[in-house]
Amino acid sequence: MFIKDLRDCPRFAALDGTDICELLHPDRENEDLLMSYSIAHALLGPEEASKPHRLKTSSEVYFILEGHGRMKIDDESAEVGPGQAIYIKPGSRQHIENLGDCPLIFLCIVCPPWREEDEELA
Repeated sequence: MFIKDLRDCPRFAALDGTDICELLHPDRENEDLLMSYSIAHALLGPEEASKPHRLKTSSEVYFILEGHGRMKIDDESAEVGPGQAIYIKPGSRQHIENLGDCPLIFLCIVCPPWREEDEELA
């Protein structure tokens, strides 16, 4: 059994400015994780937004845990909230903004697993 606690996970600012904690990544754990994706916990404070960016070859799913935001993917835009999953196909220009007065918290699931060289500002 492999368990990783969010409280023990170091946080960092991603290229797009989002506060990130990489929960599970098969290339970075000492365990033999047989998974074809990575999972990160993301946070944007009130009135914050990620910078427009894209993953060149990976698809991504955002799963909203808390807060209220606006997701923009290419030319489409929609308000999002807790319990919603948003699919982002590879190469799509994307960003999300927090529309509320509390943190916008979401999971980022990336397949194949996130790689720094796959991400670029758009």
